[in-house]
Amino acid sequence: MAKPAEPVTIKKYANRRLYNTGTSTYVTLEDLAAMVKGGEDFVVYDAKTGEDITRSVLAQIIFEQENKEGQNLLPVAFLRQLIRFYGDSLQMLVPRFLEVSIESLVREQEKFRSQMAQAFGLGPFGAIEEQARRNMEMFERAFAMFTPFGRREAEPREEPKAAPPTAEIDELKRQLAEMQKRLDRLSEEKEG
Repeated sequence: MAKPAEPVTIKKYANRRLYNTGTSTYVTLEDLAAMVKGGEDFVVYDAKTGEDITRSVLAQIIFEQENKEGQNLLPVAFLRQLIRFYGDSLQMLVPRFLEVSIESLVREQEKFRSQMAQAFGLGPFGAIEEQARRNMEMFERAFAMFTPFGRREAEPREEPKAAPPTAEIDELKRQLAEMQKRLDRLSEEKEG
């Protein structure tokens, strides 16, 4: 669905009711918040004076969202610093800085979402399985370095690329038996 070229006009009446002229219905602040989240653009005018009050209505939506349980996005330190900028010589720079910062955050958010979609596009657990496989390979290499009875570089051995599970189990049993024999010999030497 294409977005309209012109923003939707919302009129705010003296009784504090908001009227969407596009749909000819009364709306709430929650409805306006949903429009913002949906990417719909709107402008709010005072019905009596015709004054553009979009900024104050958006601030009111933020205030309402911040008062909901678990919806706090604005840290107290940020709010205090923002208040300090009012009347400061840097006041004129703050809006543009905040716009650039939010645009950057949105771009990074889109990149992250895209990367997650690509990672999980391999199947619901494709990325997790791949990471687990890499972790297991790394663990096996690390374990081989610290195993006193592990394979020595001087004794290369040809291993099949994809051994059936029973062959792998048999190989592990053989290695375990060999290690047990070595341990028994070491114990006998120590006692004797």
